[in-house]
Amino acid sequence: MFFKQMEEPFFGITTTIDCTKAYAKSKELGVTFFTYYLHKTLQAVNAIEPFRYRIIDDEVYIYDTIDVSATILRDDKTFGFSLMEYAEDLNEFAEITKKEIARVKAVTGLITRDFEINLIHFSALPWINFTSYSHARSFTFPDSCPKVSFGKMMDDNGKKTMAMAIHVHHGLIDGYHIGELINCFQELMNG
Repeated sequence: MFFKQMEEPFFGITTTIDCTKAYAKSKELGVTFFTYYLHKTLQAVNAIEPFRYRIIDDEVYIYDTIDVSATILRDDKTFGFSLMEYAEDLNEFAEITKKEIARVKAVTGLITRDFEINLIHFSALPWINFTSYSHARSFTFPDSCPKVSFGKMMDDNGKKTMAMAIHVHHGLIDGYHIGELINCFQELMNG
């Protein structure tokens, strides 16, 4: 694997997603917009096979299902990492998400539980309309989990958009696969 020899095998892109229909649909369904686009993100990640690959002891494995560790902001402005299991059904996923957000808000510390690697790292920065994004990473930690981040929702005469940043291990995922993910995600958001 060529890219595993790199000090930084991750690469990333930032794009803009149209979320006009998705925002309206979340309100229609009575689901928070965060939960709605987090669910659509997981649907897309689980649909594009390379996003289910992980490196374990220098071997590539494929997981059947990918979950999410989303960063949750507490009332005291500290953060905690959550673990939300993927459910195909939006209402079931909304319940999982609601319970996990409440759990993280009730505990302290950044690491709030043990994690597996069949997940994506997910964050939302609803205060910032970013055009670029990077992640803090330890080069000695064997990480191959994709990282997906969203920015502030912008409204331009009724058209709602958000920045979306995707960082992936280049030994597992190429630009082509990121394009597949973005197209799948945008279709789900428009659905």
